This record gives sequence, structure tokens and C-alpha cells, in this order.
Amino acid sequence: MKIIRYQDNSRVIHTGWVVEGMVGEIEGSVFGEYKRKEAVLPYAKIKILPPCVPTKIVCVGRNYVEHAKEHNSEVPQIPLRFLKPPSALIAHAEEIVLPPQSQQVEFEGELAVVIGKQISKATKASIRESILGYTIANDVTARDLQRSDIQWTRAKGFDSFCPLGPWIDTEFDPSDALITTHLNGVMRQMASTKDMVFSVQQLISFISAIMTLEPGDLILTGTPAGVGAISDGDGIKVSIDGLGELYNPVVSQ
Repeated sequence: MKIIRYQDNSRVIHTGWVVEGMVGEIEGSVFGEYKRKEAVLPYAKIKILPPCVPTKIVCVGRNYVEHAKEHNSEVPQIPLRFLKPPSALIAHAEEIVLPPQSQQVEFEGELAVVIGKQISKATKASIRESILGYTIANDVTARDLQRSDIQWTRAKGFDSFCPLGPWIDTEFDPSDALITTHLNGVMRQMASTKDMVFSVQQLISFISAIMTLEPGDLILTGTPAGVGAISDGDGIKVSIDGLGELYNPVVSQ
């Protein structure tokens, strides 16, 4: 099932499901009990929102060997973690806004895991049960600020620096899916999720041993090699085979 959050003409926010270009409302909570209504609303006529509302966005750095190499960095022996604030979230088709503090903002296409049940100190069995589904993310980064600051909070945390969506797919298989990122129609990133240094299961196990993960929380699993700068007027499309496409235009503040 493909789960979305959307806004109707009265600006009321709903949770829904998508099938064959149509949307049906979901009554209840996708993190508990719910009922799907008939899909009668054209997908093209609704305003898409980020598909979940996380309490935290946990990100993983250098989780692809070639990406570590392109920054002349060693591959981590344990997952390299950092956080993005939920205020950085924007939806599919919303604008990435370039802040005046940075002269080098870059794209990073990634697979994102959406937590479905509270989990702490995960076991192998509880990891499977804790995942609601998967979506697409762009870990937008002010690279010059990342290099100059001791921590990455500023470089990763600007408003609009976490495009996400368009939906959560509850049936997606993350074991071997192709990730590609196109800048203005030109492919810049391509790799399979099987190339991740640490798998989804390993990441959930490691992160949940540090902090409790809540329903709706996100884990961004890292970006492949090929990251690059974006400028005013650009368009970024991150695609994951079997999952969909996330597109965002870029504007200056």
C-alpha cells in the first residue's frame, strides 16, 4: 500500500492511500487501526504533504563506499549518525530554498525508512515489526558549512533541506533497489541499495540501542557517490526503482 498525507481544498489534512492515480482517505491511524475508503479522488488534484510527521530524522553518513571515497574519507567502522530537524521537511514538488549563509549546497538522494512502531534496543524480530514502510529523501547539505563546522547541524538543518515523499510504500523491498538522482535531467547518482555498508536492519539495531524510535520517525540510510552542487532554477529528481520519484525545484532565498 502507498500511504500519503494530503491537504484538501478546505486545507484539512488527511491520510490517504494511492492506487492507479486515485486517492482514497484512510480513517484511523496507519500506526494502529485504520480503514481504507474507496479511492475516488484524482491524485493530480490534491496537495501532497510530507508522508509522515517524525519526532526525529536520524541520518547515516558515508554508508556507500564510493561516496566516502569521493570525499576522501574512510568508511566508518560503525554507522556515522547525525540528525536533521523535522522543520527541514518539505514535500514532493515543493521548493528547496538556498540559504544566503552557504555558497555550496548539494543534493544527496537516499532511501528513507519510516518507523511504524515504537522500538528500543531492537531484536531481529522486532526490527521487522517496527518498519511501516519506505520512502525517498534528499539529504540537502550546505557542503561548505559542513566542512567549516565541527558538527553538521547547521549544514544539514536549514528549512527545506529534507525533501521527502511522495508516499510511504509498505510493500517495498529495500534489499536491491536502484537509486538514481537526476539534476536538470542529467543523471548524477546511480547505485543499488545492496551496496550500503550497513543494511536497514543493522541501522535500526544500532540506532535503537541509542535512542527510542517512535512511530513516524525517519532513518535516512545514506547517499551513493555522485553528489553535487545545486543552483537557483535547478530541478532535482531522486528515483528508486519500485518506490517512485521525488522531484523538487531549487530557488534562492
